Amino acid sequence: MFGCECFYWSLRSESYSLQPEPEPEPKPFSLPAPLPNWPQGEGFATGRVKLGELEVVQITTFHSIWNCIPSHGKTKGVTFYRPVGVPDGFFSLGHYCQSSDHPLRGFVLVARDLALSDLPALRKPLSYTLIWSSDSKHNGRGYFWFPNAPKGYKATGFLVTDSPSEPSIDEIRCVRSDLTDNCETYDLILDAYSTAPRYPYQVWSTRPCIRGMLAKGVSVGSFFCSSYLTSGDELSMACLKNPDSKFNAMPNLDQIHALIKHYGPTVYFHPDEIYLPSSVSWFFDNGALLYKKGSVNGERIDSRGSNLPSRGMNDGDFWIDLPSNEDKRSHLKCGNMESAELYVHVKPALGGTFTDIAMWVFAPFNGPATLKVGLANIAMNKVGEHVGDWEHFTLRVSNFTGELWGVYFSQHSGGEWVDASELEFIEGNRPIVYSSKDGHASFPHPGTYLMGPAKLGIGVRNDVAKSKFLVDSSVSYQIIAAEYLGDAIVEPCWLQYMREWGPKIVYEGRSEIDKIMDRFPVFVRFSVENLMDLFPTELYGEEGPTGPQEKDNWIGDERS
Repeated sequence: MFGCECFYWSLRSESYSLQPEPEPEPKPFSLPAPLPNWPQGEGFATGRVKLGELEVVQITTFHSIWNCIPSHGKTKGVTFYRPVGVPDGFFSLGHYCQSSDHPLRGFVLVARDLALSDLPALRKPLSYTLIWSSDSKHNGRGYFWFPNAPKGYKATGFLVTDSPSEPSIDEIRCVRSDLTDNCETYDLILDAYSTAPRYPYQVWSTRPCIRGMLAKGVSVGSFFCSSYLTSGDELSMACLKNPDSKFNAMPNLDQIHALIKHYGPTVYFHPDEIYLPSSVSWFFDNGALLYKKGSVNGERIDSRGSNLPSRGMNDGDFWIDLPSNEDKRSHLKCGNMESAELYVHVKPALGGTFTDIAMWVFAPFNGPATLKVGLANIAMNKVGEHVGDWEHFTLRVSNFTGELWGVYFSQHSGGEWVDASELEFIEGNRPIVYSSKDGHASFPHPGTYLMGPAKLGIGVRNDVAKSKFLVDSSVSYQIIAAEYLGDAIVEPCWLQYMREWGPKIVYEGRSEIDKIMDRFPVFVRFSVENLMDLFPTELYGEEGPTGPQEKDNWIGDERS
């Protein structure tokens, strides 16, 4: 993929400049409060994780090697680092980089061979290929090197130096191919092509191609760089693989409770929220009915949901709905804050080197959408309404230390990962999660978020703010699943219900739009009509939403 061509690009003359006096380096980030002493266990938070024939350590302290500073304000500076404090007997697998305008927050894994077989798990590279370099006359030049692995081994990262001399082969190790997995590019960190098309060069973060609670790929934390890469290309570098299906570094039940107590977010609902959350049992006890295809009357559901059909598939034969009595419907729609709790699913992530704590929020009803078109806000009558709303957010915790690494905020049919350094904390290391008005999507900060072509000022409003309506998930929670613990967690009956938590309803959403189209210019009308196609299926109300276990992220990774 790389060939032998080297790129010598004068960053100063094009879009980046190397300055004799480097800009201030990003300061390391640390959580607001110290980590507690976690309860005793086996492999969790011991500082090391075994991956078959390898033992790895997560390094989070670095020495900067080179940084490129944009001469144009639109582009962020990027700093490249090598890990420091590598334990004796462990070897670097690659260097780290990040944007210079964020706190220093990242990791790379270093590894040692446990010598469990005759064929070494780690070997020195044969040599290096110079992939790219700066061509500045100033001190601090940067040179990017890719290790040439011996046959049967793969490189898992790049090296960066400030010298044109080829690095020593002792600087890094390559990993035996059967101990690696395929990886892919993720976030674009540096895009030189956009400002200097004659000298294209890009740098990305990487992650395993296959992710989820059963996946074995382990992120090394290093970056990928290339002067040319097209979508679908297989990368020449790899990530690690955890062959142990038991994932020995995962927390035990006592440690899970300690993690939730320490990191459990406070969830704020909007001060004007009408459709508040409740517990599932409150929803059942206060009149939710189970309907069967072909039957006119619904059946009461007991508090545990034990009379719901179990397992199977979402075949459309069953669904849950509100009672027909208008007073009872209205009462149920408004939820019940006193009973509200978070439903917790704990699962391995990135080959068991991280733990994902998915926290599910249930609301009996999802309210109608509000469109924003320029300065106008248009409250819809029906579009967006549906019975039974499931939303979630996910804490990702390092199994090396028990440190919170980031939070995933689910937002209707998508969402975003937010690094711990960018979170808002309320007490100690407990983040804040804001739930949007009517729709209950999760966001990291207060404000108004648009779902749709936000650059045009058009979209579905998601308004979030602090209020007296809140749920403290560090206290009000129930662990509903942690498959890797075997029988330690008894899953609730309602979790096995794989059908819809609301009826199929087709609202005349487009007719609602048509009634207000004449108020806007033609180009805006076209945008609003297109916006209807951006709504997730559940927002229309055409399909009742399914429960947590039917969602893609129950087994798979979050959408990002």
